[in-house]
Amino acid sequence: MADTRVDTIVAGGKVVTSSEVFEASVAIVGEKIAAIGPEELLPPADRHIDASGKYVLPGLIDCHVHLDRVDTYQLGSIGAAHSGITTLIPFGVYDDAAEQTLPTAINNHREEINSTSVLDFGFHFILKNRPYILKSLPQALEMGVTSYKMFMTYKRGGGAMCDDDYICEAMEMVSKGGGIVQLHCESGNIIDYLENKLIEDGCIHPTDFPSACPDWAEEEAINRAVKMGGVTNCPVYVVHLSSRVGLERIKAAQGEGQRVWTETCPQYLLLTDEEMAKVGPLAKIGPPLRPKDGPDRSALWKGLELGYISAIGSDHSPSPPGSKEPGWDNIFVTPEGSPVPFGAPGIETLAPLVYSEGVAKGGLPVSWMARSMSENPARIFGLYPRKGVIQVGSDADLTIINPDDDMVIRAEDHHSNTGYSLFEGWQLQGKPWMSLLRGQVLLDRGVLRQKPGYGSFLRCGGPRAPLGGPVR
Repeated sequence: MADTRVDTIVAGGKVVTSSEVFEASVAIVGEKIAAIGPEELLPPADRHIDASGKYVLPGLIDCHVHLDRVDTYQLGSIGAAHSGITTLIPFGVYDDAAEQTLPTAINNHREEINSTSVLDFGFHFILKNRPYILKSLPQALEMGVTSYKMFMTYKRGGGAMCDDDYICEAMEMVSKGGGIVQLHCESGNIIDYLENKLIEDGCIHPTDFPSACPDWAEEEAINRAVKMGGVTNCPVYVVHLSSRVGLERIKAAQGEGQRVWTETCPQYLLLTDEEMAKVGPLAKIGPPLRPKDGPDRSALWKGLELGYISAIGSDHSPSPPGSKEPGWDNIFVTPEGSPVPFGAPGIETLAPLVYSEGVAKGGLPVSWMARSMSENPARIFGLYPRKGVIQVGSDADLTIINPDDDMVIRAEDHHSNTGYSLFEGWQLQGKPWMSLLRGQVLLDRGVLRQKPGYGSFLRCGGPRAPLGGPVR
């Protein structure tokens, strides 16, 4: 290799893997990593990037994104790119009213991503409680969409909540096709009962919302998810874990050898139910923000540190602020009788928050960030080893963080159509400095270098077990 040239060398930085940090240079040929080692042992390069004093991580992945209401795939990719993300795995959508098949929807998404995105995209799909959609599931699995989500709650949500027998049937099909099932674990029947009771009693202020979705409703649904995954031999991924009791049930399942993995989100690690009094319906998310004096945030941080929680996603799921405004008068339903929307933005704050609050301030090793935001998402959702790692032959996706450059979160600086952030004004330590996607500079000190259409639709394989165990 000494007699050849390479396209790019990223030199002088500290290369971060899921298990270690070391000084090395990364050589890139075309879209792939060609070599890792001391710069003096690498061939000359056409382009030299000096990353001295910075961390060079595998390209970061946001594996929990909704871009079907406020933000388009193009806009979502632009916002994510500005935060250091290189790959998104959002939830695809299909025309339920027309009973559109999953393969048709996948082809539509592939065309849109390949023509409008600046990032690479894998896809999940949400299976609504509709038997027809299962008919095209085997073909969709063969097309490289191997992850499917179902809701165990949102009874008011127009067919979103899935019955247990439907979940089991889908799990059997996904398992046979080599995929993984994601579950939003809250007990919908319990929550519906509690909501109705609160409405009858006139307890409809935003601060009343969390009491309709207690932590034990999450734990109860996780227990059913674990049991259904066991009986169908299907890997289970519990999305946006929010509670200590839910984590304990997952730890027990993992201890029994079940393929049950989970993620959490910055909002559950950093915010509390006090936000309901401050910003009201803007902070209505599902599961809800947990009590300030409760055990949940510390338990989630410890779960990440010990490896029981495998990944962190944003759950970027914004609704227009105007659609949430009626929640000040009734946090549960609008005057027209429809649910006040759930969800909040997060795609542009995920990576900066994880580094600042987890690594810079929280003391977790930066290798933990590479594990929870790069390698483990790639493993679980069938992109490893193409994505998620810095190794020879993998895509040359890199996220370079400057630990000495601080930033302030301001929604006015974001690219989302949402217009607000639950983390408005937060002072963060560290900042994404540069990123590369398949060998080309994507983000360059705040400037986006690639145009829409550079991104690529990714075919995903089956899940691999994520890395676990203590990170320090």
